[in-house]
Amino acid sequence: MTEKIAVQTSSGNVFADLSLENADELLVKAELARRISSIIANQEMTQSEAAEVLGIDQPKVSALIHGKLGGFSTARLFRFLNALGRDVEIVVKPKSCSKAQTRVAAL
Repeated sequence: MTEKIAVQTSSGNVFADLSLENADELLVKAELARRISSIIANQEMTQSEAAEVLGIDQPKVSALIHGKLGGFSTARLFRFLNALGRDVEIVVKPKSCSKAQTRVAAL
């Protein structure tokens, strides 16, 4: 027998889909952390080396890499990207379509 599986289209933000508070902020922090983790991996840095560059201890680097972001503000994540040699640019622009819902995105 084949069971029908209910499928729900994502909003594009898994945190909003899970009805979590501050879903937009959680999405931005997750993307920033993903970028930081990627830079660390691409530069073949150990967590200890990354900790020195970021000015934090190794357990905090481990938490960051594993997505435990409760202790990290977006501003702090921006500083980490700067410490890793990346510029951070924030762009504010009008909605692309008058009927579209406003959104927050990390690209």
